[in-house]
Amino acid sequence: MTLKIGVPSKGRLMEKTFDWFGDRGIQLSRTGSDREYSGRVDGIDGVELVLLSAGEIPRELAAGRIHLGVTGTDLIQEKLSLWAQRVETLAELGFGHADLIIAVPTCWVDVDTMDDLDAAAAAFRAHHGFRLRIATKYHRLVRDYLKSHGVADYQIVDSQGATEGTVKNETAEAIADITSSGETLRANHLKILSDGLILKSQASLFWSKTAPMDAADITTLKALKHKLAL
Repeated sequence: MTLKIGVPSKGRLMEKTFDWFGDRGIQLSRTGSDREYSGRVDGIDGVELVLLSAGEIPRELAAGRIHLGVTGTDLIQEKLSLWAQRVETLAELGFGHADLIIAVPTCWVDVDTMDDLDAAAAAFRAHHGFRLRIATKYHRLVRDYLKSHGVADYQIVDSQGATEGTVKNETAEAIADITSSGETLRANHLKILSDGLILKSQASLFWSKTAPMDAADITTLKALKHKLAL
C-alpha cells in the first residue's frame, strides 16, 4: 500500500503547506495544470499526494481513504462528530489562523456577553414572535457553544458566504463566523461578544485513526514523522 496525504488543492493553504513540508526536506508539488488534482512527493518513498478541497479532507480522513491530511481545526471539529475518536492532531502548522466567533450589531450597546445574548434572544422572541436568527455555516460548533452557555431562543440560518452581510441585509440578527483581523466585522458594524470566542483555529496535520495500514505503511509513517520531527 501507499501512505496517502491530503493537502488543500489551491490558494495560500496549499502554498503554505508545500512550504512547511519543504522546510523539513519533503517536497510536495502539483503535477500538470492548475485544473489537474494530481501531485508528487519527493524526499521520502511510499507517500502519495492527494489534492482536495480543505472541506473535503475531514470526510476523507474519517472514511479512512487518506492516512494524513492538512486542514483547519474548525473544519475537523465542525464536520466530524466525535472527531477526537476519528483523527489525531500530529502538528499545528502555524498558519491559517482564524477565530470562530459570535458577533452582534455594534448598536446593541447592552449586549456584550453570552448572558446578554440569551436575554436579548428571549426579548426578541417575545417582541417579534419568532426566534433571533444567527447566520453561520458552522452549525455543530455554534449549537454546542450556545447550548453550553444556556442560549435557547435562537434559530440557525445557513450561510455559506458573505455571512457578515446578513445582518445588514436583514436575513439574520447575529452571526457566527471565522475572522482573522476583524476588519470585515467592523466594516459591517458588528462586534464580537466579550466571551464569544468559540474556537481558535489553524491549519494542522491530522492522522486518520480509521485508515487501514499494513507493515510497510507503519514503517513509512515512522520515517515521515522522523523527517518532520514529530
